[in-house]
Amino acid sequence: MKKLEKLQAPLTMNQIDFRVQSINKGKYVTILAYKDARVDMERLDAVVGPLGWKRRHLRENHNCVVSIFDAETNQWISKEVTGTESNAEAAKGLASDSFKRACFNWGIGRELYDYPLIQFQLTEDEVVPTTNGGFRPSWDLKLRDWTWYAEWDDDGKVSYLGCRDTNGNVRFTWGETKASIKKRLKEEAKAKKEAA
Repeated sequence: MKKLEKLQAPLTMNQIDFRVQSINKGKYVTILAYKDARVDMERLDAVVGPLGWKRRHLRENHNCVVSIFDAETNQWISKEVTGTESNAEAAKGLASDSFKRACFNWGIGRELYDYPLIQFQLTEDEVVPTTNGGFRPSWDLKLRDWTWYAEWDDDGKVSYLGCRDTNGNVRFTWGETKASIKKRLKEEAKAKKEAA
């Protein structure tokens, strides 16, 4: 089914959000990459059309069933999964989480599971001390304003991930860009040729 390939295509960087998971006592932050439910709805609308999919919540929003109409078999194909409550609005968060997880089952944003561990040290102005001796993010840590960049390999797995803060400073890199791989291979070939 060609539509599945389009559903499972890697999300663009403007469809991915980054948030703080934790900050340790050394001011090293762990960042999570995630998608929100709007991204799933937009991808489903774009690939199968607004009338080509439906969602249904069961068990007081604990489970979500996302169904896509398959014209080849003339039937609805469904995927179901359980979600977890959020800290802010339990019922709404539960419905949203179960929907996003059901869309992961369809392959939307599944590459996020393969993202590397994103950790780096924060600056003094990006953290605020807490009463228990730890840190929390300050208002100066504006991850949404940072520039994030990723590349994917032929299998749709992330091969490079990096970001710059609002001042243009590189804060995190992982992997190797296609351009740097090409340059390295060219230099290696040149060195072999000169050695021969």
